[in-house]
Amino acid sequence: MLGEYRIEGRRAADISASVERAVGAGALEPGQALPPMRELAARLGVNPNTVAAAYRVLRERGVIETDGRRGSRIRSKPVTTGREYIRVEVPDGVRNLVDGNPDRALLPGLAEAFAVSAARSDRDPVLYGDEAVEPELRRLARADLDADGVPEGPVVVTSGSLDGIERVLAAHLKPGDAVAVEDPGWGSVFDLAPALGLRTVPVRVDDEGPLPDDVRQALEAGARALIVTARAQNPTGAAVTAPRARALRTVLARYPRTLLVEDDHGHRIVDLPLHPLAGVTHHWALVRSVAKAYGPDLRLAVLTGDAVTMDRVHGRQRLGPGWVSRLLQRAVAELWASGAVDVTAVAGSYGRRRDALITALAERGVEAHGRSGMNVWVPVPDETGAVARLLHAGWAVAPGARFRMSAPPGIRITVSTLTADDIGPLADAVASAVRSAPARRYV
Repeated sequence: MLGEYRIEGRRAADISASVERAVGAGALEPGQALPPMRELAARLGVNPNTVAAAYRVLRERGVIETDGRRGSRIRSKPVTTGREYIRVEVPDGVRNLVDGNPDRALLPGLAEAFAVSAARSDRDPVLYGDEAVEPELRRLARADLDADGVPEGPVVVTSGSLDGIERVLAAHLKPGDAVAVEDPGWGSVFDLAPALGLRTVPVRVDDEGPLPDDVRQALEAGARALIVTARAQNPTGAAVTAPRARALRTVLARYPRTLLVEDDHGHRIVDLPLHPLAGVTHHWALVRSVAKAYGPDLRLAVLTGDAVTMDRVHGRQRLGPGWVSRLLQRAVAELWASGAVDVTAVAGSYGRRRDALITALAERGVEAHGRSGMNVWVPVPDETGAVARLLHAGWAVAPGARFRMSAPPGIRITVSTLTADDIGPLADAVASAVRSAPARRYV
């Protein structure tokens, strides 16, 4: 059953750690069955309750799944392995269209903003017991949120979008609860949910956002939360339109106890309007990161939501990091106030590259998607083969397996480093890679 690997340990924590190590090292593979609890208990010389406790921990961490008489087995995509490991190594001389990074040329200079922030901190240092949110950052964030029609709510600052999403989910959900997620969608969310002991329910996405019927079915089946990307959806570039927002709000109104989490991934790199869903359900949150517009190393996101949710998030944050550096917050406020990023210019730059590639692919008979942001999603019949053929042709793209659960195969192309001269050769290479593939589908 387990081949050469022997599960070890006398305590539940040791047994579960032994299994996790094996999964991370590849000694236990996805789908592989684990011994029945009594059998493993006898082998280890421990009480069956100890093994039951270890298996429970593994289920809550998203490492294993249990299916009645079929017993327990390693999840098909265990959180221990992480989707970040599904990556392409980019050899020298190959163009990197994999990593999802912004164009360095479009990122603002940071020295002046941090100098202003540091000088302010010299005059007025932040001490224990001071406010967790920089007042000027709060004011600017709230003004932007008001302009975009986001309902009134407290503002909390977190260390990036994923940190904010994790804190919101943990504030309301318990292990075993189900979360509806976009599919294709952000791979980090796919990993985060099982790490919190949550089950993921895939919801299909088109260019206008999540499909309302899929959302309704997920909530009807018992999903307690829904995570939606408002703009520049990763990996498809979808952006929620006004008609789609109305349809989704109608669905959510029937399930007011749903926890709604909106990730405004395209804030300040997209010129499409925001159509928020917030306000229909009792509990909601909207998060905006500065990573794509100002640089991934600025680990800061602004989070707002209903008063109960934000109070829980803030309270838990106080018991951990306490607050996100006010020095960093002041620098971001200075960047915002000074207009360091020209949203129209940045959105236009990404849009021209994205549209040019999609048009070139269409001329070659290849379907592609990308309404906003810096990524283009290309459905392919053979994902692994397409990635390999493109790599051989000098282009490294991201395999869709990082971004999908039950959705059909695809590849993600990040356009941020493309030039006008790149579009034709890349489109030729993609068309050749897609046409060369046999008709196979992976799930």
